[in-house]
Amino acid sequence: MQEQSGNHSVQELSSEQTELRREVGLFGGISVLAGIMIGSGIFYIGGIVLQRSGMSLGLALLVWLVGGLVTLMSGICYAELGAMMPKAGGSYVYLREAYGERVAFMSGFSSFVLGSSGSNAALGVAFSSAIASMLPGSGFAQSDVAQKGLAIAMILLLTAINVYGVKLGSVVQNIFLVLKLLPIILILVCGLVMGEQTPQLSIVPQSNPGVFAMLGMVAYGVVATMWAYEGWTNLNGLAEEIKKPKRNLPMAIIIAISSITVLYILFNFAVYRVVPYDTVLDMVEQGNYYLGTEAANMLFGKAGGVIVGSAMVLAIFNSLNGCIMAFPRTYYAMAKDGAFFKAMAKLHPTHKTPVNALIGSAVVSILLVCARDLSQLTSLVAFSSMVFNGLTFYAVIRLRKKYPTMERPYKVIGYPVMVILICLIMVGLMVNTLVEDPMTSLIGLLVPAAGLLLYECVFKKNRMNREEI
Repeated sequence: MQEQSGNHSVQELSSEQTELRREVGLFGGISVLAGIMIGSGIFYIGGIVLQRSGMSLGLALLVWLVGGLVTLMSGICYAELGAMMPKAGGSYVYLREAYGERVAFMSGFSSFVLGSSGSNAALGVAFSSAIASMLPGSGFAQSDVAQKGLAIAMILLLTAINVYGVKLGSVVQNIFLVLKLLPIILILVCGLVMGEQTPQLSIVPQSNPGVFAMLGMVAYGVVATMWAYEGWTNLNGLAEEIKKPKRNLPMAIIIAISSITVLYILFNFAVYRVVPYDTVLDMVEQGNYYLGTEAANMLFGKAGGVIVGSAMVLAIFNSLNGCIMAFPRTYYAMAKDGAFFKAMAKLHPTHKTPVNALIGSAVVSILLVCARDLSQLTSLVAFSSMVFNGLTFYAVIRLRKKYPTMERPYKVIGYPVMVILICLIMVGLMVNTLVEDPMTSLIGLLVPAAGLLLYECVFKKNRMNREEI
């Protein structure tokens, strides 16, 4: 008897057949992830990590490694799920099959209202801010309206590009990934070669706080690195548009995360080679975490600011394009299930892209650009995002039991220990967030709760009517 979940059979879930066009290759997949993950944070997150590591250069580098390993463990879970179910929608599909439509809808609704659309909006605003920082004293730098106008324009431009095909969007992603890596690699190589400092790499802070306190420092520092590694989940949303997804999806995830971990460690070490430790101490104590910018200024003088500014603009543009490309595929998958607005399931007749999902995502993103306190708004979804990520990781175990005969081209190494470990890490992060910021965590839960209410009142009925037909 064939295994089924609702209207989805094992054959349907594992099939590579799709109405979308498979035009993203292995390099394109790596480019999507690297483009989203490597943002402007590479220039300042290192200062925050160092502060949380008790100003120990060696411990800070260890924290970057641990953060990369946690991200890789998480990515490996997604690699198994994506290879066995190469469908548009990513985590929405896995949550639906593991826990049912309600949990999946709450996740997708939270993403549409705040999480993903908020990320697009924040990146658009960050792009404008980066341009403004390169034009101090100009009318543009003084005008909040002008900067928001540019943010909206960038969202519209990249939405239009991605409507014209995932291949075009992927080409743009590839080009800007290379362009933004050039200044970053320039700083990294020149720092390693030209740097005159000999960093002290002992992992024990000068205060010698003890083993348990150091473990706490590592955990606290890893949370900071999560911002730099953010974005690794997004390739799975494009699973129906990846060539040979059962091979290329896991490879792209593992290669991208591993390479970015090495890049972050080497970049921070290069900074330590250039910036004297006393200068680093003074900067961090004053709340100036832009150690990468200081390294560029010391290496290249006035040109350093231009190099860093250019890298930040290119990085944000690249990340925004990747997000606009990936996020709407979840809304498309939901609509195809009858669990979202029907129009979101429409494909462009020529380009075979989810045109209405792209437009809908752009509209919500633009509304959020126009809203006040954007950073506070997007932070509200952080706790619920951790909840759904944790549920997605555990879905590996649930789906192994639910679909034992389904083909798994890639399997999690060290199963089930690795899956349980990453779930426990996620629970720890959620508990820490509840303790440190209970109000934001509780407010953040209201969005998926509202999604559940909307599902019960509207989309559940629509789905039942569709199944009866």
